[in-house]
Amino acid sequence: MIFGAILAGGVGSRMNIADMPKQFLPLGEKPIIVHTIEKFLLNDKFDKIYVGVHADWLLHMSDLLKKYSLADERIELVRGGKDRTESILNIIKKIENDESLSLSDNDIIVTHDSVRPFVTSRIIDENISMALKFGACDTVVSSVDTIIASNQGDIIDSVPERSTMYQGQTPQSFNLKLIKKLYDELTNDEKNTLTDACKVCVLKNVPVRLVRGEYSNFKITTVTDYKIAQSMVGRLEID
Repeated sequence: MIFGAILAGGVGSRMNIADMPKQFLPLGEKPIIVHTIEKFLLNDKFDKIYVGVHADWLLHMSDLLKKYSLADERIELVRGGKDRTESILNIIKKIENDESLSLSDNDIIVTHDSVRPFVTSRIIDENISMALKFGACDTVVSSVDTIIASNQGDIIDSVPERSTMYQGQTPQSFNLKLIKKLYDELTNDEKNTLTDACKVCVLKNVPVRLVRGEYSNFKITTVTDYKIAQSMVGRLEID
């Protein structure tokens, strides 16, 4: 089976535009997260699409599904965790506990940031193909800027070769049983270093294949990002 996992568990907003998490901010005529869910619904390969939402915003998310006619039987809301990795694990637990699902060793999960609404059908399709074939993949774009490494933040320690540098995006996709097994094998110290689900594989020396992303598949994090996103949907000003 093929599962989608849209991660919307965050509650902070660095933009100070409204008193709500940024995934619920309007983008054109619809909230950001609605655009993202719609992209996943376009793909008929998904058996289920889980949306991990902070407990305080579950009711709001449920209302949005009704308001924007997204009451697809494939969609299910799940309580999000304290970080993206915990949210993914909560979704996996939900899948494992669902007796109506016929699970196998070949099941995969396609995880995606709720605030990347411009993900393309090609990117999603290639994630599905690569995860089915190799067990783990990450969406990336080549770094267009020189990357500077500084341990203390005040002097340059190294300048990595740009041709080997990539910017990570999402989706990040995995064999369901593989990512759960690898996470369970991590030490507590290793778990505390996680900022990215693919790092689970890297720490256990499991290869992660690269899927070519798009620069338009950016994460809406700052006010500048939000303005760019609004212009992309034909809305040039922030209300």
